[in-house]
Amino acid sequence: MIGNSTVNPAVGLFGIGLDTYWAQFPGLEERLKGYQAETRATLEQAGARVIDAGLVDTVEKARAAGALFREKRVSVVFLHITTYALSQTVLPVAREAGVPVVVVNVQPSKKIDYEWFNSLGDRALMTGEWLANCQACCVPEIANVFNRNGIPYHMITGFRGEAFVERELHGWVQAARVAEALRRTNIGILGHYYEGMLDVYTDVTRMAGVFGSQFDFIEMDYLAQLHKKVDPTQIEAKIAQFRREFEVVPECEESELVRAARTSCALDALVNEKELGALAYYYEGTAGNVHQDIVTSVIAGNTLHTAHHVPVAGECEVKNVLAMKILDLLGAGGSFSEFYLIDYEDDVVLWGHDGPAHSAIAEGKVKLVPLPLYHGKPGAGLSIQMSVRHGPVTLLSVVEGAGGKVFLLTAEGESVPGPTLQIGNTNSRYRFPLSAREFSEAWSKEGPAHHCAIGVGHVASTLEKTAALFNIECHRIC
Repeated sequence: MIGNSTVNPAVGLFGIGLDTYWAQFPGLEERLKGYQAETRATLEQAGARVIDAGLVDTVEKARAAGALFREKRVSVVFLHITTYALSQTVLPVAREAGVPVVVVNVQPSKKIDYEWFNSLGDRALMTGEWLANCQACCVPEIANVFNRNGIPYHMITGFRGEAFVERELHGWVQAARVAEALRRTNIGILGHYYEGMLDVYTDVTRMAGVFGSQFDFIEMDYLAQLHKKVDPTQIEAKIAQFRREFEVVPECEESELVRAARTSCALDALVNEKELGALAYYYEGTAGNVHQDIVTSVIAGNTLHTAHHVPVAGECEVKNVLAMKILDLLGAGGSFSEFYLIDYEDDVVLWGHDGPAHSAIAEGKVKLVPLPLYHGKPGAGLSIQMSVRHGPVTLLSVVEGAGGKVFLLTAEGESVPGPTLQIGNTNSRYRFPLSAREFSEAWSKEGPAHHCAIGVGHVASTLEKTAALFNIECHRIC
């Protein structure tokens, strides 16, 4: 795993059944509780802290389960259907918990052995066996009640031991991990927006409301104070880290390495003192000013932080650092990128940026190189040159659309080998199920800012679940 997966999210679990059955069919209740225990074990294996309310078969138990889930502040509730049950044992739980519900409609087996079943002879015994397999019976009833009451819910439909069911359960736990982690994340905003990039300007109040993160506005003066306190020993150690984690090309002058190392040490102190989980930044300053000296030497240090689970987005792209953080929490990385060009002959799109990058998801060596000019920005300094690892990738943007609507935009594709622009930037070639032309139009028409986060692996299904836990939409291009 690339991402920081230390958060063990709290999830609720309760089973439902009809209490009338227990006396009628001896052994049925214990058997069904065993199936529910298997679901709990799968959730725990995925890293969840399971708040288990047991088998709920009365309204009183339902009320108690809902109160328990609210008290423990679970991110999602798993409703394990063990057999037919009354919807009145479900609604109180969902209303009181106040979080999305995942209906686990999972049969004990792929199918009933009809010949064996019909040979049992005893109709009561046969009915008990059927009831142990009739999970789907009450799903329409539950959906009806949820729909009429505006309760968000999702379904997993399958059978015991099916890989699909396990993947779905694991995916929901991963989504809950993201939700809980973002609610605990302090996101720094250093400096100001890149002037004129109207797409980048962000309603931070709305982002805080949707994702629950805390935003910390940081003065460049504060970073400058930390910059001044860095001592030669720290600089020496940081240059050694550069050489361990990057291929420092010979053209890098020692004075530039020292300058970047000093700033990187100051950024370390900033992240630690402010307890930051992510950072968006941009600044220009004036020639000869210490602030400009700092901001033209941040890329190496910001790349290190991005690779070590504190993603950093340039040009003060707050929405995109949220996307980078989400991908990192899912173990996919998340590198800061924008459209570079379309190769119509090879039917690929090229994306990259001048940094920072997510060096933990690089293809081959990550080079630290000098740039004589930061295009569109003042000054010069060191930059990162790398490509995202070849293989499956997922693109993610956090979009602030018309009317302030916030949603996720994602696409799955492949990072493919081939020539890239060797200009001291991150740069990769991506191919999608759509043509490069169709993809570029479909992605752009969703109206994201021109930046996006790119991670390794295909995680769009989990991103859809993550969006559901934030009660927002996820638009999937491919």
